[in-house]
Amino acid sequence: MTELAGKTAIVTGGSRGIGRAIVERLTADGAHVVFTFRREESAAAELAAKIEASGATAHAVRMDLGNVADVRQVFEEAERLLGELDILVNNAATNVVSERTSLAEVTEDDYDAMMNANAKGTFIALQEAARRLRDGGRIITVSTLNTVLPAPNNGLYQASKAAVELLTRTAAKELGGRGITANIVSPGATDTELLRAVNPPERLAMIPQMTPLGRLGTPGDIAAVVAFLAGPDGGWITGHNIQATGGLP
Repeated sequence: MTELAGKTAIVTGGSRGIGRAIVERLTADGAHVVFTFRREESAAAELAAKIEASGATAHAVRMDLGNVADVRQVFEEAERLLGELDILVNNAATNVVSERTSLAEVTEDDYDAMMNANAKGTFIALQEAARRLRDGGRIITVSTLNTVLPAPNNGLYQASKAAVELLTRTAAKELGGRGITANIVSPGATDTELLRAVNPPERLAMIPQMTPLGRLGTPGDIAAVVAFLAGPDGGWITGHNIQATGGLP
């Protein structure tokens, strides 16, 4: 597939899970990609080597989403490696509360860390994209179904994602005159290490029964939606939140 031939992209949080699938899909479609990682250096190096061996282009760059200088540096490094930029996929996020915690129990430090990374860090990425993307570019922010179907004891994470959804919609309004689209993809229950780490087996077994398509999503399912929005066929869609959930809820 060559829908993205000659296009350049940044994918934040690309070493594993949904982000990894997005990197694999965009490069398979012909894009040259810089993707970020924070701790998973070996996984990032393995992915970059695998993609380079296939004849595509992928560079791994370390980034802490909670560090403004890191976020800005990624854009500078991407331009050095790839030239002018066409696509930003905001996938990186953190959940600093290791266990689901009620609003009454969340600490101020938890709040500051979560909002500094997920909201402020993604805002800086959007700001850099607004300044640097070529006309006709694409911005895709990966969010969560839980902004419209809130779950108890996860309010901080959900609120941080709601913030970046609104910022992405604002980008669609502000950048449309340059032909730049900005959209959100909200996955439902997607079969990743994180999903399995935070949900007991009995809950995971229930989710397919609640989903019209009868299964958990896969990272590739989400990557396909992102690739559509990044490609030429997604050019008339902007300011939308596409719920990639298999029909859940």
